[in-house]
Order: sequence, then C-alpha cells, then structure tokens
Amino acid sequence: MKKRVTVKSEREEYRLFRSRAYVAAGFIFVALALVFVRLIYLQINSYEHYTELSKENYQKRVPIPPVRGLIYDRNGVLLAGNHIEYVLEAREDGIINRDNALKRLMQLLPINPQDVYKFKQKQRVNSRFQPVVLRKNLTENEIAIFSANRFRFPGFKVSVRMQRNYPLGSLAGHLLGYVGRIDKKDLEKLDKYEYSGSTHIGKSGIEKFYETRLHGKAGYELREVDAHGKPQIKLEDKAPIAGEDLFLSIDIELQLKAEELLKDYNGAVVAIDPRNGEVLAMASMPAYDPNLFVNGISYRDYNSLRNNPDRPLYNRALQGAYPPGSTIKPMAALSGLNAGVVTPTRSLFAKGFFQIPGNKHRFRCWKKSGHGHISLNRAIYQSCDVYFYDLAFRMGIKRYSAAMKKFGFGQKTGIDLPHERSALMPSAEWKRKRYDKFWYPGDTVNTGIGQGYFTATPLQLAFATSIIANHGRKVRPHVLRATRVSRNLPEKLVTPERLPSLGVTKLSYWDDVIRGMVNVVHGAHGTARRAGAGAKYRFAGKTGTAQVYSIAQNKSYNASKLKKKLHDHALFVAFAPANNPRIALAVIAENAGGGSKVAAPIARQLLDTYLLSTDNKKNVKKEDKADLKVNQNDYSPLLDNVNKLKKINKNTTIRP
Repeated sequence: MKKRVTVKSEREEYRLFRSRAYVAAGFIFVALALVFVRLIYLQINSYEHYTELSKENYQKRVPIPPVRGLIYDRNGVLLAGNHIEYVLEAREDGIINRDNALKRLMQLLPINPQDVYKFKQKQRVNSRFQPVVLRKNLTENEIAIFSANRFRFPGFKVSVRMQRNYPLGSLAGHLLGYVGRIDKKDLEKLDKYEYSGSTHIGKSGIEKFYETRLHGKAGYELREVDAHGKPQIKLEDKAPIAGEDLFLSIDIELQLKAEELLKDYNGAVVAIDPRNGEVLAMASMPAYDPNLFVNGISYRDYNSLRNNPDRPLYNRALQGAYPPGSTIKPMAALSGLNAGVVTPTRSLFAKGFFQIPGNKHRFRCWKKSGHGHISLNRAIYQSCDVYFYDLAFRMGIKRYSAAMKKFGFGQKTGIDLPHERSALMPSAEWKRKRYDKFWYPGDTVNTGIGQGYFTATPLQLAFATSIIANHGRKVRPHVLRATRVSRNLPEKLVTPERLPSLGVTKLSYWDDVIRGMVNVVHGAHGTARRAGAGAKYRFAGKTGTAQVYSIAQNKSYNASKLKKKLHDHALFVAFAPANNPRIALAVIAENAGGGSKVAAPIARQLLDTYLLSTDNKKNVKKEDKADLKVNQNDYSPLLDNVNKLKKINKNTTIRP
C-alpha cells in the first residue's frame, strides 16, 4: 500500500507562526511589565528602606532607651520607680582570650557559672560590637575591686542601667502589675524601633494597660562605622523622651488598711468614689511581690507562687467570680419596684420557705421560723430570702436578668486594667447555649437571692453599689487619675466617663431602697447593726452570705463538719455617708462564714479610715478605738515606707 503524501499549506503555516509569535510577544510583554513594576516598587515605594540598608554599610544607629515613667498614688506616694543598677558588661571585639579572662574574673568577683553560660550564649547571637551583661547588681565593694583591676581585663567595664522597682513590695501588687523581660511573643507585637534598646515591658496591671504612656519614645546615636562594623565618629543624636508619670486614684493608706484587714483571709476589697468613678482601693489577698518578676523570677519562686493553693497570682478583685448572695437584694428591690412587681408598702407573709405553685420543693430562708408579714424595707434590712424568691419568680428571668444587667452584672465595667472578667448574669438563652437544657422556675428563684448560676466580681458589686449611692447616675470605674509629661508642667487630670443613667419610674424608689440599706447597719434589727454601732456618720450597707456547699432538702448546715474551703463566703457592700456618698465599697472574705460577722466589720473599719480625719479620730470613744486602730504587726515596714515616701514632694522628686 502506498504512503499518503501530505501537501504543505503556506496559509496554515503562516497562521501557526503568527499564533506562536503572539504568545511569545505576550510573554515578553508580561515579563517586561513585571520588571517595570518591580523597578517602580524598588525605586519609589522601597526607596527609603534600601537607602537605609545602604547607609548601614557605613553608618550605624545605636538606640537609646527612654526612662520609664513613674507611678504614684493620689497623694504623691511613689508606687513604682526606677533605681540605678550597676552591671559588668563586655564587648566581644575588645576581649583578649575570653575563657581565661572569665576564669580570672570568677576568682575576683562572685560570678555564677550560670551567668557565664548566659553571657556566652548572648555573645553568639549579638553583634561582636554590642555589649553583653555578665553580672548585675554590683555592690559598691565589687565595683571598687573591679576598678582597681580593670587594666587586667580589657573589653570589660562597669555600666549604669535603670531598673524598675516597687518600693512598697507586695502592697497593691495586683493593681500595679509588673514589668518583665521582653520575650518572643512581645517582639511580634512591638514597634521594633521604639523597643530596640529596651529590655523590659509591662506584663500585667497598670504597667501593662498603660505601657505606651509609661515607656516613652526611644532616642538614638548615629555613628560612622568602619569596614568591620566598629563604631567610630558620632554623626547625629536624638535624645529619648521619658515616659509619662501616672498618678493613680488609689489612696495608699486605704489600700494598706484593706490588705491588712484581709491578711487572714483569701478575698478582695474594692472601694470607689461614686461621684467620679475613681477607684480608691483595690486589694486582692493573698498578694505577691512584683519585684520578683523584674529581672526574671527564679524557677523555685515561680513554682511556689503557681502551685500555691491560695493562688496569690490571681487578682480576685477583677477576676474572682463569686455568688453575690444577698448583697444584690437592693438592686433586685429597685428592679422589682421599677417593673411594678412590688411596691414599697406591699406586704408578704414569709413563713420560712418559698414554694413554686404546684411544686413541693421548698426554697428555704436563712431564718427557719420565717419573718411573718414583711414589706420591702424590712425585707432588705433583715435580708428575707422568701421576699426576694417571690420577687424574682414574679418578674421572670427575662425581665429580672435584663434589669440586673443595667447595674453592670454579667458584663465588664471597662475599667482601665487588663484581664477583667465579666462573670455571669444568667438567662434562659444562656443556659440553653451552655448546657443545652431548659431554664426552670427554680433557677429563677435561686437567682433572686444571688445564688445558682449568678456570679459577680467584687468590682461589679462595688460599681452596682455606687449606682445606688448616685441615684442611678453611672461613672465608669477608673484607676488613672492624672498624668504628667514633665516635672516642669502641671498634672493633667483625667476626665471621668459618664455612662447612661439608670432611670426609675419614681425617684422616691431610690430613697425607699437606701432607707432599707441604712437600717441594715443602724436599725435595731438590722443584720449588720453591730458594724454600724458607734459610727460618727450614717452609712448604708447590705450583708451577704454566699453558699459554696449545696445542702439537700430537710438537711441542716454544720460548718464544723465541713472543710474550710466549703464554708460560706462572707460579703458586704456599703456606701457612706448615706446622704452624700463619697465612697462605695464591696468586701468578700472567702469561706469566712456570715457577712455580718466578718465582711461588715472590715467594711466599717475601711469607711472609718477613709472618712475620719486625724482630728476626728481623737474624739472617737474608747470602746471604738480598737476598731479604728491599724494592726501593724505584719505591715510595720510598709507603714514606715509609706510615711517616708509621703514626705517626698512629688513636684521635686528627681527621676533617676
């Protein structure tokens, strides 16, 4: 069979050639366009970046870290400062026979092998012209010894650095927080230029929240370098800008008193000025010393804090979510009045327990015999559970939850501190999402007395109490009171943030509830009448006992047979003076029993400390002096420091 002969077509060949030419031209065009775009990016967009890289071949910018701002209390007492630290450091390019030099130095000065190991590790990472610290916190004697022998150790020198210091130790430690060494996670978030010369950053508390203000602006020295990168001539310099000084709203004497009164308990105290939202004291016990963290806490110290069952690192004032117990009854009463569920004169017969219609379960009152016929005023000052069981049941959880959220429960206050917890104001929707279960009427009844799923932080309780003291006017709680950018300039006060007011249908409702709270401490049958005895001012309060251990039906509570951690929490909220409030506070002592026995007396002493001047204290009756006297057994060193620091004029204190 003959082969088929294919006849060439010039038209087809031309068409094929033309299509290939178009593809090649398109490819060349795209390639040239990419080159052109890249040139534009390099020559215009990245001009400054590559110019800097070019300059670094013969110029080097040496960062100068700023001095960190100081922190004071409202009266000018120094809470966080800087002190001079002398360190022994060296540059690798200047050392002759490093190992031999280190061996001779260890014979001359007390230097740990671990310090030597860290020194060598840092030298491997850092530039050979960058100084690396070998020993910190040199004493005067050690400086003198090294200075006399310095000629024997070329490349080594003593330098001065600034170190953060908390002169009052653990006092207000949770509030202030602490600074720590910058780690990898910090570097991912920080401005590399501003922190290029810094070694520390705020890790918690005020130090963290106001890091930007406290840190300041970095400076630099621009130096010409030789072919090996060694600095030569200084070409330019820019001085760093020190961080701002912060003046907190904290009254350190009130803070000291709060921590002293709580020293035997795990618990918290929060005190607020209801007029402007300034936090006057925020104590969480047990506490810790923030100085431990400044230069890196030891493994042993950190384990002792982390493994401590009392959790000293836990800020109970902000993060502790507790059943608020009866302390929320004044807020519940206002919610019921505003909803029209109760009236100031409506009476209820309380027979010692409450039953939901059609249900045999008994929700017991703390008074087994019952309160008999009781109205709102007496229900508050005698803390009748049955009255508030009934109030919550008739409101229903939807209205009750919405009304209590207006007092700040179940949401963050927005205070200027990190790690605040929202706690929980429960609802039917929440339970369905959280547990995939229905909300039962019994859940509403328990919520009505601050139990069940309901939790609140001490800060939320103090804030809610300040709302009642203010007749519904809200001011966001805050710790920063004023700032100062220079000692030559006056302090600039922070403007309080006003929040939408909590309105009621009748203004007299505020007085009705406050009257019941005043009778709690000043009434003949008030639950905290002993705490109000002999007071030189009238104040309003409410006791609370939060149940930790659930009791079965028809069973009695015997605290002596339970472990300490299962005992009830003691709570108390108050504001004073009743007719012109200047302070509102919340106290919680974990597993301390009844609020009237422990928390209320603590609150009374705090109110006395803040409201009574030195002249007034001289006129206090002899039997009351024991309540007002500060126990200085454990805190005398701190008191001495406070008294010394208060003598320093805040306008003339020199920043190191």
